[in-house]
Amino acid sequence: MRMIVGLGNIGKQYEHTRHNAGFDVIDTIAKEKNVSFKEETKRHALIGFYHGKNGKTMLVKPTTFMNLSGDAVVSIMDYYDISMDDLLIIHDDMDLPVGKIRIRTSGSSAGQKGMGDIILKLANQNINRIRVGIGKHNKIDTIDYVLGKIHGEELEIYQQSLSKAAKAALDYGDGCTMAYIMNHYNG
Repeated sequence: MRMIVGLGNIGKQYEHTRHNAGFDVIDTIAKEKNVSFKEETKRHALIGFYHGKNGKTMLVKPTTFMNLSGDAVVSIMDYYDISMDDLLIIHDDMDLPVGKIRIRTSGSSAGQKGMGDIILKLANQNINRIRVGIGKHNKIDTIDYVLGKIHGEELEIYQQSLSKAAKAALDYGDGCTMAYIMNHYNG
């Protein structure tokens, strides 16, 4: 079984903010696959399943604070016996412009606190990931910026990147290799 985790913050006030790009991608997949989520409080997450070409795939939205996302990921991986090769994390990235995605199989957190906690708790940087670009703004405080919503001309470009990230994640769920996904969706 493959496990696809989208990072974000729980709560109405955070819906569709830049920092919730991971949740938005998971919700895009869930809508396409008609997945409903169940809260698993012991696992600190909302979890749903669908059957794809490669069998069962799990969609996860941690219910922890962003900077404790590793608690949910480790708990779920242990409980469902998920290997590192079957884990994919989707998160926002300020170092990428709005509309861009980057897919990697390893690397640092690049300052993303949720990814940083997952790397710390798994004691491993070799984690499959899709980074969704949210850009930067020099005149807006970082926290205010990431917790803000994308508007105007950037919104359509951003929504296209969410769709592209969802397609890449669906291919991953269907058993495609990370090499294929990187070659097909990066750039």
